Amino acid sequence: MSLMALLVSACHRHPPEHAVSAADVAAAEQDARREMEQARTEARKDLRSASKVSGGDERTVAAARITGQFDIAMAQADGDHKVALERCQLQAAAERAACTAQAEADYSAAVAKTKALRAAQGH
Repeated sequence: MSLMALLVSACHRHPPEHAVSAADVAAAEQDARREMEQARTEARKDLRSASKVSGGDERTVAAARITGQFDIAMAQADGDHKVALERCQLQAAAERAACTAQAEADYSAAVAKTKALRAAQGH
């Protein structure tokens, strides 16, 4: 191949897309687990604090429990969403858009379900 042909063909190449690997998915999964553990820790701490401050008032403790459950469920939804999006990046370009759309739909459904459960519990 001549130098000119090589230069012309190089100009027509697209820059490589962000290469996502299984390691990126594993990192997203680890981040999701870390966020879930943090949400659980905060929920336990808030529940103990509510119990201590309110002297064990059932309404206050119940409200803290509901808030903790909501925060944990939201952390789960966020983590699942991030992992799903990373996995979508592993798909072939033709399948990536459908995968991303499904990940977004799943996330929206999880958030809506979590908010509905919280509303049903009176908060």
